Amino acid sequence: MQRVLSKHYREPPRGTGPSWLTFIGHAKDSLWSIDLFRCESILLHSCWVLVVMDQFTRRIVGFGIQRGAVDGAAVCRMFNDAISAQGTPRYISTDHDPLFEFHRWKADLRILEIDELKTVPYTPTSHPFVERLIGTIRREFLDHVFFWNTLDLARKLSDFQTYYNEERVHSSLGGNTPQDYPLREIATVAEIDDVRWASHCRGLVHLPMAA
Repeated sequence: MQRVLSKHYREPPRGTGPSWLTFIGHAKDSLWSIDLFRCESILLHSCWVLVVMDQFTRRIVGFGIQRGAVDGAAVCRMFNDAISAQGTPRYISTDHDPLFEFHRWKADLRILEIDELKTVPYTPTSHPFVERLIGTIRREFLDHVFFWNTLDLARKLSDFQTYYNEERVHSSLGGNTPQDYPLREIATVAEIDDVRWASHCRGLVHLPMAA
């Protein structure tokens, strides 16, 4: 009976307030969310992408890319590549993927003095922003472009990162971009007769901007 209940019964969530991860994430660079997804090149080679996101601003911190299988050493290298141009957060949140259970991964976090917070099992809302980001990357970018190898993928994801952080506005951020959100400025609305079009992601996206 205990095995049946543990498999099929989920205790209803308690309370209606923000989750602990959300509470910690209400300060810039205090909490970064991390997740992995897989995509295929035009030659049908599988590539794993590790994406790191600042939960407060929704900013893409960086990407790490690995072709083929991923082990503990690869996860560490991908994470270090993703944050190479940044500092380090106080906390990171990861799901219960076995890839985040490698000894090398745990040791790397101890060296960087980063505490790892696990998401709540069976509760997708405890890790929503990075999951939504991966869906956005697929729908708005990877579903429309081809890449040849990991170098080509890295270049194109870098273009998307610039567009996402600096140009793509978010309704949840009050119409601001992730880069501008910490300033808490009110987004201005341009006159429809006084705009020009700017190209992003190598011509894939065109956005209006004040002339």
